[in-house]
Amino acid sequence: MTRSDQRPSWDNYFMEIAGLVSCRSTCLRRAVGAIIVKEHRILSTGYNGAPAGIRHCAEVGCLRETMNVESGQRHELCRGIHAEQNAIIQAAYHGVAIRGGTLYCTNLPCAICTKMLINAGITEICYKEGYADQLSNSLLDEAGITMRQIRGGSR
Repeated sequence: MTRSDQRPSWDNYFMEIAGLVSCRSTCLRRAVGAIIVKEHRILSTGYNGAPAGIRHCAEVGCLRETMNVESGQRHELCRGIHAEQNAIIQAAYHGVAIRGGTLYCTNLPCAICTKMLINAGITEICYKEGYADQLSNSLLDEAGITMRQIRGGSR
């Protein structure tokens, strides 16, 4: 077997990187990583956690956990910003255009992130695991955004 036979596909490569990005998460419930890619180039990354300069959930606890809030519900009861939101924010902060890009994310985005991704011009979403938010699927279908589940990568 040659070295070129061992190279991961682009999808597996980017999903593996999204998994690595998720390792920076400060969320106590779910570590999520996201990257935005265009023409096989990484434009932006993001992971879920508290805004810059704000104490992390690991320091102050998780309000959603305390209140027994189910996954996919009551997103406003969280100190953290979702990985997809952080990827969009980082691109904007640094003046990087992401329109026409592909999002690789360890989880399918929630409805809030989905609306942001639609307006940011993301044209494809590749995800590793699903998410308990049916509205997200409906919005993505209506917007004509391609969704693909990528099962590769080790993270």
